[in-house]
Amino acid sequence: MLTLYGYNKCSTCRNAKKYLDQHGLNHTFIDITEQPPPQALLKAILKAGDYQLKDLFNKSGVQYRELNMKDKLPNLSEAEALKLLTQNGKLCKRPIITNGKKYTVGYKEDVMKAVWGS
Repeated sequence: MLTLYGYNKCSTCRNAKKYLDQHGLNHTFIDITEQPPPQALLKAILKAGDYQLKDLFNKSGVQYRELNMKDKLPNLSEAEALKLLTQNGKLCKRPIITNGKKYTVGYKEDVMKAVWGS
């Protein structure tokens, strides 16, 4: 079973959900704005090695701009950055999809096929 952290008003999240549905991949949807991903999940994504800390931030989001994260992020420790992400789901790049062993952040169909199958 997959877990999809997303936001219903996000077209990218809707595309990811549609992909999972079309390919018969059962998943649980968690609204990332109401329940941001836990720190353990974010650390596991980083440890897996496919994503860097900066990849976990929604760089095109309003919160990112309002909080001036472009300038702040390079000066934050990993712990400080992860704390921000776990407290504010709108700062997180979405969707985040996991089965507890594999992870995708954002939606790119070729990455979805490679990680979750077609």
